[in-house]
Amino acid sequence: MYSYVARRLVFGALTVVGVSIMVFVIMRILPGDPLVAIFGAEGMTKLTDEQRNHYMDELGLNDPLWVQYLTWVKDIARGDFGRSFFRSESVADMIMRRGPLTAEIALISVVLSWVVGIPVAIVSALRPNSVADSVARFTSILFIAVPGFWVGMLIVLGLLFWFGYRAPMAGVSLLADPWSNLQIVIGPAVVLGLGQAAYIARMARSSLLEVIREDYVRTARAKGLNGRLVIALHALPNALLPVITLSGVLLGLVLAGSIPVERAFATPGLGYAMFTAVNERDVFVMQNLVFLYAVVFVGLNILVDVTIALLDPRIRYQ
Repeated sequence: MYSYVARRLVFGALTVVGVSIMVFVIMRILPGDPLVAIFGAEGMTKLTDEQRNHYMDELGLNDPLWVQYLTWVKDIARGDFGRSFFRSESVADMIMRRGPLTAEIALISVVLSWVVGIPVAIVSALRPNSVADSVARFTSILFIAVPGFWVGMLIVLGLLFWFGYRAPMAGVSLLADPWSNLQIVIGPAVVLGLGQAAYIARMARSSLLEVIREDYVRTARAKGLNGRLVIALHALPNALLPVITLSGVLLGLVLAGSIPVERAFATPGLGYAMFTAVNERDVFVMQNLVFLYAVVFVGLNILVDVTIALLDPRIRYQ
């Protein structure tokens, strides 16, 4: 068990290093000039060469690439994520202010995906090829195929035109005002959660269909155990192992999916901040948020691997 966790931590650390290099290189080869993003095309014509070099030196963009990378890594290790080009707010403060909203959306969406997906999978697996199974599979494919941001825009427009409702625009802490906070996060969480529930339902259905045909399940039924107890105590726990793995991956993908969904709902989370940074060519914000997303994704995968090892003795004692 300890060697398994150690291997996962080493692989995770190497992945983070590789991602940091990729993010840094991609941010440097993207077309465009950061000074143009700051001063505009017209403002650039008023800058002299000396002024341009001065600003590039202040941003550290005149240093060799390897110096820029090492400086960036050192700053991250100290907790310094730089500042936005267009706002006085530091990236670290932005993460602390906006991050809880995105985290709430991700957690609520995962809970919702299990609450919706697992019961649908059980009904579908216990009655294969029935009307309920066909409806469940069709609905799952539909929610997988439909883009989340499009569903989000439909919900926003429907609430606006039919009920005249608009969610609060400013970010509100859960502890400060739970009701306003819930109004902000519930829309994106439902959209992302239903998309995840479709994947969860399909994976759980396939896994449960395979498990209920195993010998130990047939033996439990032959002993006269109640059918519901056989499913709940014998089949479902083993069928959920691949679902846990999938759920961890989906939770990481929620971070990427939150960018268009938060934009559709105008939710002031990290996804909206990333969208704004891309539009404004705010290089330091983009670079650090992408790296943060990557670190969270790697951490979630390590957490899922450890959870699976704790639940599955075949991995725990290897």
